[in-house]
Amino acid sequence: MPVPPQDNHRESLEPVPQTPSPHPSRNEDNERDVDVDGYQGDMDEHLRQQSPHADVDTEFFGRGDHLYRNYHTGLNGRPCDVNGVFLPPGASPPPPENLATNDWTPFQNRTEFEMAEFLYKHNQMPAGQIDWLLDLWASTLAKHNDNPPFADHHDLYHVIDSLPFGDVPWQCFMVTCDGERLADEHKPWMDGEYEVWFRDPREVARNMLANLTYANEMDYCPYREYSTEGDKRQWKDFMSGDWVWDQADEIAKDLSTLGSTFVPVILGSDKTTVSVGTSNNEYYPLYASIGNIHNNVRRAHRDGVAVIGFLAMLKRPYIADYEEQVLLACIVHNWCPKCVANREDLDKDALPCTHQRSSLGRSLGRLRNSRATCGKSFSVFLLFLFTKLILFRQPFTNDFPQADIHQMISPDILHQLIKGAFKDHLVTWVEKYLRQTHNKRKAQKIMDDIDRRIAAVASFSGLRRFPQGRRFKQWTGDDSKALMKVYLPAIEGHVPQDIVRTFRALLDFCYLVCRNIITEDSLLQIEDVLSHFHHYHEIFRTTGVVLHFSLPRQHSLMHYVRNIRLFAAPNGLCSSITKNKHIKAVKEPWRRSSRFNALGQILLTNQRLDKLSALIPAQIDQVDEDGGAAALTPAQAAAAAADMHVPAPAAPPPPPLINIDVDLDIDDGPTSSTSGKNRAQTIPELTEELDIPHLSDLLRCFLFQQMHPDDPRCHHDPSDVPLSECPLYLSKIAVFNSASSRFYAPSDLSGIGGMRTEHIRSCPSWRGGHSRNDCVFVNTDSSLPGMQGLEVARVCAFFSFQYRFYPCIVVRWFDKIGDAADEDMGMWMVRPGEGANNTAGYAIIHIDAIYRAAHLIPVYSTEFLPPELKFYHSYDAFCAYYVNKYADHHTFEIAF
Repeated sequence: MPVPPQDNHRESLEPVPQTPSPHPSRNEDNERDVDVDGYQGDMDEHLRQQSPHADVDTEFFGRGDHLYRNYHTGLNGRPCDVNGVFLPPGASPPPPENLATNDWTPFQNRTEFEMAEFLYKHNQMPAGQIDWLLDLWASTLAKHNDNPPFADHHDLYHVIDSLPFGDVPWQCFMVTCDGERLADEHKPWMDGEYEVWFRDPREVARNMLANLTYANEMDYCPYREYSTEGDKRQWKDFMSGDWVWDQADEIAKDLSTLGSTFVPVILGSDKTTVSVGTSNNEYYPLYASIGNIHNNVRRAHRDGVAVIGFLAMLKRPYIADYEEQVLLACIVHNWCPKCVANREDLDKDALPCTHQRSSLGRSLGRLRNSRATCGKSFSVFLLFLFTKLILFRQPFTNDFPQADIHQMISPDILHQLIKGAFKDHLVTWVEKYLRQTHNKRKAQKIMDDIDRRIAAVASFSGLRRFPQGRRFKQWTGDDSKALMKVYLPAIEGHVPQDIVRTFRALLDFCYLVCRNIITEDSLLQIEDVLSHFHHYHEIFRTTGVVLHFSLPRQHSLMHYVRNIRLFAAPNGLCSSITKNKHIKAVKEPWRRSSRFNALGQILLTNQRLDKLSALIPAQIDQVDEDGGAAALTPAQAAAAAADMHVPAPAAPPPPPLINIDVDLDIDDGPTSSTSGKNRAQTIPELTEELDIPHLSDLLRCFLFQQMHPDDPRCHHDPSDVPLSECPLYLSKIAVFNSASSRFYAPSDLSGIGGMRTEHIRSCPSWRGGHSRNDCVFVNTDSSLPGMQGLEVARVCAFFSFQYRFYPCIVVRWFDKIGDAADEDMGMWMVRPGEGANNTAGYAIIHIDAIYRAAHLIPVYSTEFLPPELKFYHSYDAFCAYYVNKYADHHTFEIAF
């Protein structure tokens, strides 16, 4: 049983319940101990030796108190005053410094601020055009003896620069190469002098902590979260990981730190290119975030990630991605930065890099001035043999007391899984397999058909289309993500079953580790699909496509379970966050610069953008009548998030029940400006438009169901109800082109609260061309898990009428094929439903029965598609479809 809930800052009466951590079974013959200057290896030290049991504060939260958190009692973020003096138990922290209502200083009013924000931040108007606009504005105000809010762009910039908020000035220092050089080692860059620009990381972190925009989305204390059902642990945000708890244990040994808030700093760096064909167009920004803010804030780019350093790169090759990890960890290329597995077979005996190895790295420092000795010393040879450290390089964290670079390198979903294991490995291997198995002409024919299959996929909200298939040269991370969603059905029938299962296992792995909340059961699933991946991908070796699988990016999959335990859900630490940050922090500021000494202009632009962003929460949130979220304790913030009307997080097995809790409203789509324009206005007209002769009968059955919901005939076959008992409606109707669905989907790109809105289309002419009728999930039994409680239908029309006002939908049903997902593809199969006399199965249902949009991909089998088949024919041209659970992460969590 969980620890009883107590006051948040009192010691609990009993320790936290410890459930054994699941981990792969180990063969004792594969374990090995290495003794080099006191180093002793371990298969996975962290899984075998958990943190010491500590006194914890426990609080229950969520619906029915189905979750509870054990909070660290040492660094527990006790409320204090502005001088750091702890407040009495139960006392609320002081409110933020008050600002006068409507005080927009240095702007005269809110309108003036919004004008500055529009010109500088949103429109990014050049200085010359700002002057032109203000001159035109001044000419219209002259007759009223009035002036525009700003005289010119200089005046605008001066007012922004005088903002007191978000001001962390940039500083600079110079660096030169002063290290020892070999006799034949002389390169031009070694003689240069270079600028390094930076901002005080402590001030940046302090601004993040003070940002009231996401005060409800912040943890002030390390915690471990459990479900009351079986006391199973789950990982979500950074502060729920074991690394934070372990560090808090160490820091709390200093009694002066008790009651403090632990603020972990997360660093990220990546090269970006702002222009091709010009000189000095590569930059290397350094980003920082804090572990206290929730993952969804960091992913939503709500000032939860800030640029703290900038270095203009030399015109030379730059190390990035895995190569950057090699540089940071100071290891030999093609080895793993997190373990000491042999690069000839990385997936065997993957011993973790522990802090002891970093200690060995420090011992290398004593030998740095003796190159001849290092070349001959047997002890140093053993040191290199078992640590794979570069002998005369040290990680920049070498002298940090609480930092082990080999442990702290976080998972990188974008480069390791999406662009690495999926795109660069498996997709490339499929092409090599086809060319190796078939003659050149046959292989090209198959690859052309795979491209046509990809291009034939129907439209879906948020899904990128590939009109030419996968044949384009410049791949981005977003391209690879989109291809993952549609690639598996495209290769079925053209490759062996084991290749299909290999892709399915990798896709399942990617979608599982991308979940917003990862449970102990999820970790077991991750380990299971990883074992399937390793089993089935052997076909690429047995067929001679590859000689070995000793690939660092693919090998990184073996470290995900341990990394999740350490750092919680990986979706808040992916390098895609920093890549997206490049746009606002580097690329757009560079485009608005004069290109001459652009770095200084980029820095100034970032500083002004920070000031504008900081004013709104400072002015609006601080005058909130409820005192803002800064007064919430960690448990209160968690409870506030848990009490949102959202579905409970999926935690299979056992599978979760589908909780239909969404807002769905019919609206006008982009093809019409007013409801009913060029659409039917009566049921007979809609009958003719949709070519459904018995539509009026379906409407009468629908009305009977709505007026007699307890009639048992409504729960079996509504057609059993005689039409004479059903109401008749002959008045006007309003037909709409789309409906918007709003639901909780934190694993996908969504708003700061995890809510996502999508539009479901049903219109005769989409963007002036073909018709579009999307598919939807219909809730039929919310007590059943996954697809057992959902049906799939295609929307024929959205309409409403005033018979007690009913918003409803005309749908055509799809019937499930079988009672489980396909064994190889892992997706459910459906076919167009049939009614009486082999006619299409139509129905009218209430809009509240719709859960969200669904995406179907045809079952292509071994047939080759005709070139003339287009994506808008997809839902009409095939007799069987897969329910695409890879369309997005939310669908993956419900369509099992």
